[in-house]
Amino acid sequence: MIKSFLSSYFSFTKKERTGIFVLTALIILFTVLPFLFPFFIKEKKYDHNEFQKEIAALKTDSSDTGYSKKYFSKKYDDDNNNENSYMSYNEPSYKKEVNNENADLFYFDPNTLNVEGWQKLGVKNKIAQNIQKYLSKNGRFHKPEDISKIWGLSDNMINRLMPYVKITDVPTASTQTSQPAYEKKEYKKEINPVDINLADTTAFIALPGIGNKLANRIVTFREKLGGFYKIEQVGETFALPDSTFQKIKPRLILTNNSVKQININTATIDELKAHPYIRYQIGNAIIQYRTQHGNFSSIEDIKKIVLVTDEIFNKTAPYLKVN
Repeated sequence: MIKSFLSSYFSFTKKERTGIFVLTALIILFTVLPFLFPFFIKEKKYDHNEFQKEIAALKTDSSDTGYSKKYFSKKYDDDNNNENSYMSYNEPSYKKEVNNENADLFYFDPNTLNVEGWQKLGVKNKIAQNIQKYLSKNGRFHKPEDISKIWGLSDNMINRLMPYVKITDVPTASTQTSQPAYEKKEYKKEINPVDINLADTTAFIALPGIGNKLANRIVTFREKLGGFYKIEQVGETFALPDSTFQKIKPRLILTNNSVKQININTATIDELKAHPYIRYQIGNAIIQYRTQHGNFSSIEDIKKIVLVTDEIFNKTAPYLKVN
C-alpha cells in the first residue's frame, strides 16, 4: 500500500520529466549568471586626476571673483520696480571688475551717476549698464548701504565705494514715482425712480440686485393682486430678499394707488381664491357666510367670519367692495 502511495507521487510522464530538467537548468543558469558578469562586462575606468584638476580650477575661479556666496543664491525678481531687487535684468558675468588700483575714487550719487562714472570707479561696463536699466524703471537708491544689493559687485568693491556715496536727492513718499497720480472717481450708474404700478420688467431689472426672474415675479405678483396700494407690498414678492428690497425701496414710487376690487357679493370661489391675500379657505368662508346670511352690507361684515383676522382684513380690504 505504501509502495503504491509513493509511486503515485514519484512517477512522472515523459513530458513532466522534460519540464523538470528544463526548470532545473534555468535555476542553475540564473544562479551562476551574476558571477559571470565581470568576464563579459568591463568596468568603466575614470581618470580621477582630471576630476581633481577641474575642482582645483573651479576653486581658483571662485576665489578670484571675490563674490560673496549670498550673490550666487540670489533669486531673480520679475518686478523690475521692486526697490529691494536692484539688479534683476541680465545674468552677471562672474569676472573681475577692472583693475581697482587704476580706478578713480570720488564722491558720487548712485541715482545720477552715468555709465562712464561707474566705470571710472572700477565697476565693469555690464554692471553699470544694469544699474542704469534699474534707474530707468523708477528704481532708487535711498541710502549708501543700498549699493550692497547690486548684483555683481564684490564685497571688496562695495566696501571701497561705500564711503564715497552721497545721496543728495531722496524723493519723498509723494514723489517716489514719476508717474502722475490719478484721482479715482466713482461713477455711479444713474437709476431713475420706478413707479411700481406702471413699470414693466425692464424698469425693474434696472434696479440694483433685480434680475430677470425677480422682475417677472414682481410684475406677476402685482397682476394677481390687482395692483399695489403701498410700496411695502413689493417686499412680499416671492424669493425677493429683504436686503435687496431695502436697497431698491428708495428708488420706488407710487403715483396711483387705485387697485382692482372684487365684489364679495357676486364673486365666485374661483375669483376669490385667485387673489394672493384670499386664497381658497378665506374665499370659501366668504361664500358660505354669504349663502347663510345673505349679501354683505359693508366690507367690515367679513370680520364676522372666524378665519378673517384683523391682519387679513387690513391687507384684503383695499381689494374688496360690496357693490
